[in-house]
Amino acid sequence: MICIDSTQKITTLINRETLLAMIPLSDRAIYNMEKRGEFPRRIVLTSRKVVWDLADVEQWIEERKQSSDKATRPASTATSEIPCLTK
Repeated sequence: MICIDSTQKITTLINRETLLAMIPLSDRAIYNMEKRGEFPRRIVLTSRKVVWDLADVEQWIEERKQSSDKATRPASTATSEIPCLTK
C-alpha cells in the first residue's frame, strides 16, 4: 500500500521523445539551452536514460509565453559587424 502525505509533491518525469513532442526544437538546441541555463536541466537516471521534470518544462513554456523578449539568431549580430570587402 502506498500512502502519500498531502504535503508531498508527486513528480512526473518525461523522456526525450515526450519532451521533443512538446518543444519543437532540435535535441541539440535543447542541450545548448540547458548548458546556458536557459532550459530546465535533464535528470540522468542511468548512463542511457535521461528525463526532465514535467512541471519544470511546463513552467519554462509559461515563462516563454509571458516573455516579451524577441528571439534572436546568434549569428545575426556577428555578421553585421564584418566589414564588406570589395576589390
